[in-house]
Amino acid sequence: MIPWLTSDLSFPPPELALFEPNGLLALGGDLSCKRLIQAYSKGIFPWFNEDEPILWWSPDPRMVLFPAELKISRSLRKALQKHNYQVFADRSFDQVIAGCAAPRHKQRGTWINPGMIKAYRELHLMEYAHSVETWIDGKLAGGLYGVALGRAFFGESMFSRTSDASKIAFVHLVKQLARWRFGIIDCQMKTAHLASFGAREIPRTQFTRIIEELIHYEGVEGMWRLDNDLLK
Repeated sequence: MIPWLTSDLSFPPPELALFEPNGLLALGGDLSCKRLIQAYSKGIFPWFNEDEPILWWSPDPRMVLFPAELKISRSLRKALQKHNYQVFADRSFDQVIAGCAAPRHKQRGTWINPGMIKAYRELHLMEYAHSVETWIDGKLAGGLYGVALGRAFFGESMFSRTSDASKIAFVHLVKQLARWRFGIIDCQMKTAHLASFGAREIPRTQFTRIIEELIHYEGVEGMWRLDNDLLK
């Protein structure tokens, strides 16, 4: 039986999550900043459709990318060398999350509903949620956003309006996080797209042990700014 969350901010232990659907841990609660921060610190994240109660997940295994294991394909390396783009962090968080929320090709809806957008905007104002944006010819071409606690980054979503735009943003993010000595990027669920960057699955027990340590390290304060020499 899946527990319903109350006003108490505590979550069930992640090891109590279901095997099918993989990782479903709890229902209900709210999307307050305090609850979201508590969730991420335990390796738990919200994911639900607009007509559903809030669903909280902690899948096993967990897809992660260790920054030192980043892989860049030959075609993407060529795109990175073109220099016809600019990449920034935290300049257009609202535009990025709106881009991620827009329905994808052949999709009728999106899981990033107005309640989710409001919650992560609040996290951004509190300097926990961050965006990385690729700009081409003065227009936002793609980007991503996620949550940082200590030296752990929890990726949420990305979008592209131009070929490779979100990939370019992702490479810059990973290289910047490596420079800041972040230890892990949470990718949540396995996809071929993320695996192509070097992401891999690890047991949930290992994932939670890693983040329990990393969230207590001193993070990067304030709104983020990317270094200019990340690709050198």
